Amino acid sequence: MALVEIRDVRKTYGGVVPVLNGITLDVEEHQVVCLIGPSGCGKSTLLRCINGLEGIDGGEIRLHGDRVSGPGVDLDALRRDVGIVFQSFNLFPHMSVVDNITAAPIKVLGLGRKEARERAMELLARIQLDKKADEFPDRLSGGQQQRVAIVRALAMDPIVLLLDEITSALDPELVSEVLNIVRDLRQEGMTMVLATHEMGFAKEVASKVCFLYGGVVHEEGPPAEIFSDPHDERTRSFLQRIIEAGRL
Repeated sequence: MALVEIRDVRKTYGGVVPVLNGITLDVEEHQVVCLIGPSGCGKSTLLRCINGLEGIDGGEIRLHGDRVSGPGVDLDALRRDVGIVFQSFNLFPHMSVVDNITAAPIKVLGLGRKEARERAMELLARIQLDKKADEFPDRLSGGQQQRVAIVRALAMDPIVLLLDEITSALDPELVSEVLNIVRDLRQEGMTMVLATHEMGFAKEVASKVCFLYGGVVHEEGPPAEIFSDPHDERTRSFLQRIIEAGRL
């Protein structure tokens, strides 16, 4: 049994525009699954459905064998287990860095303020931002804000971490400091699903790469196979454009 099981998941907006057209995908424990494909192919929507931020119109999502989609699902419990980091950081601007990180563990997990702060400071020290704990987000660079956003998700001790284009809003020189955290998490065995346009990074860190097009997984496999010898014509065409743009 896979850690995350996605079966024939469908999603439309307004009952008209199909975004996910029957996604079926397994994510094994400790895997890093990279979702690639053109803009609008459904990558971000799929992540939001896994986390329960978007409802689905058909199919099923399971975590550890338990259904986590559809009516009656405890969304608070789901989001304790499945963390998500967005491309736009989404830090609370009126709260300090450490308060951003401790808010959910205190409110949702019931941790004491002292314990939550100690945990937050440990995590910040890992990314060399403990000295910024009492700063507000607008005093940080984009790369620093995104690293804090990742730490905020990790503070909930999730089973699965979803990363939605986490470098797309960053200046090129800030990308590496964020990707280094993902490399470290991979080494530690964190199960992750990434939607990304960073093809070189996907090739490096992924256990499995899935190419999405039109809301369907057209091809999946190990990165060496997908990037070097794709079988699907749409995958080949997409990667050829990536290569021509100098991004792989």
